[in-house]
Amino acid sequence: MRDFQAAHRDYHVSLLQLPERGRGRAKNAGARCAAGRLLVFLDADSWAEPRLLEAIVASATAGHPAGSIRIVADTANWVDRGFFALMEFGKEHFGIRAQMFYCRRDLFLAHGAFDEALEIAEDLEFLRRLQRAGYPVCHLRRSWIATSPRRLHTLPLRMGLLATFARWALARARIGRRWRY
Repeated sequence: MRDFQAAHRDYHVSLLQLPERGRGRAKNAGARCAAGRLLVFLDADSWAEPRLLEAIVASATAGHPAGSIRIVADTANWVDRGFFALMEFGKEHFGIRAQMFYCRRDLFLAHGAFDEALEIAEDLEFLRRLQRAGYPVCHLRRSWIATSPRRLHTLPLRMGLLATFARWALARARIGRRWRY
C-alpha cells in the first residue's frame, strides 16, 4: 500500500482498519472516507478492465446514477467462464442488479448504504432500495470486472459451482443473507 502511495502521489489513498469484520461494514467505511462523486464497489480478489471508469462516467452522465457491472471469471477455464456468463444472462434478461456496481456517492449515503448485518447480497438489497426510490439502475456491459472463481473450487467434483449458485439463488430470494458466506 505504501509503495502504491509513493508511486502515485496524485491519488488520494487511505488504508482503513476496522475492529469488526464484515463486507458491508468495510465497504460503508470506505464510502464514507471516499472523496469522489462516484463509488465503484469490487471485491478484493477482483480487478477492473482499464476502461471501466470511463464507461462508468459515461453511464452516470447519461442519467444512470447507479448500475451493476458485467463480471467475468479471472481465468481461462471454460467452466468458470461459463458460470459467470450464466450470471450475466440473469442480469441482462431478468433485470437482476447485483454483485459489483457503481453508485453516486451522495445517493449511496442518502439511501442508508449497505445493511451491515447481511453477509451476502448486500449489493442486491441496496440496489433494490434505489430502484424502489425511483432511481434508474442500469447494467453496464461496455466494460467489466474480472473476479476470482475461487468459490467455485471449494468442493470436490466442481460441487462448489453448484453450492455457489444455490447460495446466490437463495440470497436473491431473501433467504440466508445473514448466514456466513
